[in-house]
Amino acid sequence: MKPRQMARAAHARIRSLVLASRPVHPDTAAALQRRWRELPQAARTSSQLLGRRTSGCEGTHGVFPRCNLACTPCYHAKEAQQVRTDGPHTLAEVGRQMTYLRTVRGTGQHAQLIGGEVTLLGPEAHAGALEVMERHGRKPLSMTHGDFDEDYLRALALTPEGRPRFRQLRFAGHFDSLMLGRRGIPRPRREADLDEPRRRFVAMFERLEEQHGARFDLAHNMTITPRNLGEVAAVVKACTQLRFGMLSFQPAAHVGNPSRWKEDFRAITIDDVWREIERGMGTRLPWAHLQMGDARCNRSAYGILAGGQWTPLLDDREPRDLRVRDLVLDGFGGMDFERPRGALAIAIGRVLARRPALIPAAATWALRFVRRAGPRRLLTGRPRALTFVVHAFMDAAVVGPAWEAMERGETAADPDVRAAQERLRACSYAMAHPDDDRLVPACVQHSVLDPQENLVLRRVLPMRS
Repeated sequence: MKPRQMARAAHARIRSLVLASRPVHPDTAAALQRRWRELPQAARTSSQLLGRRTSGCEGTHGVFPRCNLACTPCYHAKEAQQVRTDGPHTLAEVGRQMTYLRTVRGTGQHAQLIGGEVTLLGPEAHAGALEVMERHGRKPLSMTHGDFDEDYLRALALTPEGRPRFRQLRFAGHFDSLMLGRRGIPRPRREADLDEPRRRFVAMFERLEEQHGARFDLAHNMTITPRNLGEVAAVVKACTQLRFGMLSFQPAAHVGNPSRWKEDFRAITIDDVWREIERGMGTRLPWAHLQMGDARCNRSAYGILAGGQWTPLLDDREPRDLRVRDLVLDGFGGMDFERPRGALAIAIGRVLARRPALIPAAATWALRFVRRAGPRRLLTGRPRALTFVVHAFMDAAVVGPAWEAMERGETAADPDVRAAQERLRACSYAMAHPDDDRLVPACVQHSVLDPQENLVLRRVLPMRS
C-alpha cells in the first residue's frame, strides 16, 4: 500500500473510532431533535422519553401478514390469510423500510419484525431479515405466537458451524387464552392452561444459551379483554418465574376483522390492566415519571426483580430520584449502550467529563436503590431487569376520521376524534412508508392502511394451490 493510501486508511479508521465513541450518533441526535419538535406541547414534559431518549419503536408492515392461529380478537383484516408468506418479498420489503428508517430515525433504534406469524418464514429467510435490520442500525425483535419447534430456533440462531449468528436474539412471544389453534391446546379455557407452553418457549432459548452461548432477550405479550382481565395477576406471577425481560399487555381494540370481536372491549381501561399487574406483583408500579408518548397509549415501569421482589429503578415520589432522571436524560440522551466496550467506556467518559454532577448523583441513587431492594436480596436473589408495559391501541372507528382530518391539516371538532389526533401525534410506534416519504403511526397502519395493503398483496403473493 502506498504512503498516501496508508494515510487515508489511517484517517478513516480514526474517524470511525471517533464516531463510534461519540455518546450519540449525529444522525440519531438530529432525529431526536426533530421528534421532540413534532410532539404536541402537552407531551413535552420532563418525564417524556420520545425526542430525548428515543425516537420511538418501529415495526415492519406488508411483509408476511398471514398467521396460522386464529385469535379473538385479531388486528389483521381477513384478507391477510389469503397472502402467501414469501422469503424474497420479506427481505426486499424489510430492506426498503429499514433503509428509510435509518435515514430518518438515525441508528440504534428498536424495530419489530412483525406481520402475521414470523416463523412461517423459513429460518434462513427469518435470519436474513434480522441481519438486514441490524445492518441498518436496528435492534430487531421477532414477534411470534411461540408455537414453533426447537429445530427451527436452532436453524435461525446458529450458523452451520454451530456458532451464534447474532450478538443477541430478541423475541416476543404472544400467549393468551384468546388464541385458537395452538398445538396441544387448540382451545385454552383459561390463562393457566398456557403456563406450560410459556415455560417451553423460554426453555428453548435457555438450552440454546447453555449449549451454544447464544444470548437472548425475551418479552411476553398478552391481549386483554373483559374475559381474561381477572387472570392477569396470575399470569404475572407465573411469568416472573421465567426469564422474560418484559411483560407487555394490550387491552383489545376494535381493529381488524369484525367477525373476531366477541366482547365489549371498551369495558376495560389501561388503569384496570395496571391494577391487575400490581396485584400480581404485590406492589405499586410507578410509571408517571417516565413516559413514552401519550399516557393514554402507553404505561411502563422499569425495575429489578431479585429474590421474588420487584424494585423500581426510580421512585417517582422521591425528588432525588427525579433529579437523577433529569441528569441522565440530559447527559446521555439517546446514547446507545450496546456497542464495543472500549467505545462505550470512551463515550461514557465524554459524558461524565461534560457533566461531572452525574457521578455523585448516580452514587447516591445507587445507595438508595440498594436500600430499597435489600443488599442480601441483590447478592443472592439472582437479580435481573424486568419491565412492565401496557399498550392501549385505539378503535378503527375513531382512528379513521382522525387520520383523514390530519391528512387535510385539520383539527377535528369531535372531542373523541380530536383526542385520537393528539395521541397519533405523540405516537411511540411507527411504520415506514418510503414511497410516501413518511412514518405512519401503528394505529393508522392497522386501522386504515393494512386492509388496502393486504388487497394488493393478495394479488402479488397469492396462496399456491
